[in-house]
Amino acid sequence: MGLTKSELFTKKQNELAAMAKAIAHPARIAILQVLLKTDACVCGSLVDELGLAQATISQHLKELKNSGLIQGNIEGTSVCYCINTKTWKKYRDFFNQFFVEASACGNNCC
Repeated sequence: MGLTKSELFTKKQNELAAMAKAIAHPARIAILQVLLKTDACVCGSLVDELGLAQATISQHLKELKNSGLIQGNIEGTSVCYCINTKTWKKYRDFFNQFFVEASACGNNCC
């Protein structure tokens, strides 16, 4: 079997793409904004905050957790979520570097 297309790219390029895919939905952006604003673990209040169904929020939380952007802790019968600061910093630094490199292009583009 041949190479998958992702194997043609660097580890960093694949990680950036995975992170961008993880935040490529407005509901996930809203969840991240709530978690960042709260600056603490959030348990169950996302349904009230966002107005989405619990099943929908759970699916988005799963995607964010799989990307490593958030982490969850079990507290009783609830799972509480917060920003995974280590991964958040890593991706923030990746994107900052990406945009700095892009700005070096100048205005000589099409």
